Amino acid sequence: MKAVAVFPGKREVRVIDDAPEPQLQSPTQVKVRTHEVGVCGTDKDIVSFTYGSPPPGLDYLILGHECLGEVIEVGSAVKGVQKGDLVVPRVRRPCPHAICTACRQGHPDYCITGDFTERGIKEAHGFCSEYFVEDVAYVHRVPSELRQVAVLTEPLTIAEKGLRQLGHIQERLPWRPAPGRAVVLGGGPVGLLGMLALIRRGFATTVYSHKRAPNPKEAIAGAVGAPYLSTQDVSAQELVRRVGAADVIYEATGVAKATVDVLGALAPNGVLILTGVPSHGEELTLDGAAVLKQLVLHNQVVSGTVNAAALDFDMALEDLSHFRATWPGAVERLLTGRHPPEAFVDVVNGKVSGGIKNVISFR
Repeated sequence: MKAVAVFPGKREVRVIDDAPEPQLQSPTQVKVRTHEVGVCGTDKDIVSFTYGSPPPGLDYLILGHECLGEVIEVGSAVKGVQKGDLVVPRVRRPCPHAICTACRQGHPDYCITGDFTERGIKEAHGFCSEYFVEDVAYVHRVPSELRQVAVLTEPLTIAEKGLRQLGHIQERLPWRPAPGRAVVLGGGPVGLLGMLALIRRGFATTVYSHKRAPNPKEAIAGAVGAPYLSTQDVSAQELVRRVGAADVIYEATGVAKATVDVLGALAPNGVLILTGVPSHGEELTLDGAAVLKQLVLHNQVVSGTVNAAALDFDMALEDLSHFRATWPGAVERLLTGRHPPEAFVDVVNGKVSGGIKNVISFR
């Protein structure tokens, strides 16, 4: 079958036409025909050979961890999914260690050993291939009406988990806080999906991104009622004067300096949610004493979040349906390019189409 693979030892990324087509190996597995695979910053790191590792014994890793596919075969013990269903798969699989309570309780996103596997990222083939096989426990059935946008499910789970954690963090306060002001740092797919999730939860949300308006990101924010400000024109101090201090800052850039710069816009008792992974070698100068003083004196919390659990995928699918009903066309506008597998490297390196979210299409 056709697949997009990275060969770390050869420092090579290419389409292979002779990848073994996977077959069912257990009665609880399903075989899926891939429709679309999203491309993101993690893929860029992998094709730059700064991250990613093949399955044991192999010299290549099939890429892709944001996926929509169609079930074409089911094992004899599969329940809840049938042939013809659209599905999205989860990414991370648990480590084997008994001491890891997180993995043993079905939350490998909180794994403490680091010996988890991640499809398309770490020691397990991904979904950027014509077919893949997965245990039914790790796939989520997609309503047919979400066919055009369901490839966004996995990136949306980043916001779902982050906001779920936010709910737990806010329980520390002696009162139940109402949704307040939120700032989304970054106008990429993760940021804009986080914007939609925050608005749905009642937050007055502002997008604070590098690129100046007008641009497609600003247009989507405007379509759902979110102000859009450029970091090139508005400092963090001016941001506070314009929209008020943020009860929540949802970081979606992976740029350390931009994140530190905006920390001054965080309100007392506020929460900074970190979702981006900074690039290797990014230099940063900061007044550590001032940062720590602010966090302590204002009862603030910095929370990192990675990967997502089953309930976050379920919530993402529910939210996608809500977004489409509330803001017709807004979610679709995030998907600005569909490309063949042969274009993977150009897509991940930003050499084709530009736009907001590009996907690889197998159909």
